[in-house]
Amino acid sequence: MQHKINIVDIAQKAGLSITTVSRVLNGQADKYRISKKTQEKIQFIANELNYVPNEFARNLRTGKSKTIALIIPSLKNPFFAEIASVINSEVRKYDYITLIGDSDDDIEIEKTEISQFTSKNIDGMIIVPCGKEWEHLVKIQQDGLPLVCIDRYFEGSPISFVSSNNYEGAYAASKYLIEQGHRSIGCIQGIKYSTPNIQRVKGFEQAMSDFGIDSYTVTGDDFSEQNGYLETKLLLQQKEKPTAIFAFSNTIAMGCLKALREEGVDLPENISLITFDDNPYLNYIDPPLTCVAQPIEDICKIAVKILFSTILENDKTSKNIFLKTELKIKGSVKNIFQQ
Repeated sequence: MQHKINIVDIAQKAGLSITTVSRVLNGQADKYRISKKTQEKIQFIANELNYVPNEFARNLRTGKSKTIALIIPSLKNPFFAEIASVINSEVRKYDYITLIGDSDDDIEIEKTEISQFTSKNIDGMIIVPCGKEWEHLVKIQQDGLPLVCIDRYFEGSPISFVSSNNYEGAYAASKYLIEQGHRSIGCIQGIKYSTPNIQRVKGFEQAMSDFGIDSYTVTGDDFSEQNGYLETKLLLQQKEKPTAIFAFSNTIAMGCLKALREEGVDLPENISLITFDDNPYLNYIDPPLTCVAQPIEDICKIAVKILFSTILENDKTSKNIFLKTELKIKGSVKNIFQQ
């Protein structure tokens, strides 16, 4: 069995005490006034011997794991996969690593993953919560774990969050459809009790009300392709078929496209489609999908900054941050005034 190099080996080869080597390798050389020449000698020998620090032992000494947890509802969803990618990249800048969990939008799985992560002595957590419950999250925060919600959040809770302004984004998309002449609009929503969904429904319905329109449908119950597929099939069976569909996520929109293709409905000639969330692949669909783009990178960067302000500076101030969305007009909405 190969011997793992440790500080004893380095101390013996350098002809120095174990304490001196330990202080240098743990970044305490200046504190103990260890000369630059000695520091360089120890680092050279450590590199020469391919020394790898024992992080577990270091964690026991410092009480820090240099690890944060990220829990998202689904790694299959491109929106959440992008969040995971950006969070991981930003956390790495602090010389921390990210443990990623997938709750499958199930509150019991979420609670189990939280329990497992906290048992690993993580230093903080970023979460896209999946349920209506937030007491378990408040408890771990009260127990001292730095915590930030991202995308989804709980109004009135003490937990910091960063999210898009979903109300304004949905209102802008709905207003655009109306300005293109659409009056019969089908809205396919996601998980009904999630805060982003609630705000998107409010924005959609407010736009309909402001323009005096009462012929619209809000249906669906999940941010999935299957939900988009099934609800589009049903919308196309209505006596008065909608002239436009507003999908509340790009995964829902993918299901819509599948149903429209099966029914031989051309986009946007026979029906228009607009979606919440942007993704590069939307540009390769024919026609490219008009969408409400969320500033995912900014959301993630701000969330990470808030988390580390708590971890490193003990800033426990609750922060509620909303960022603006952008309506990206492409080719999937037809102006029916011009018919």
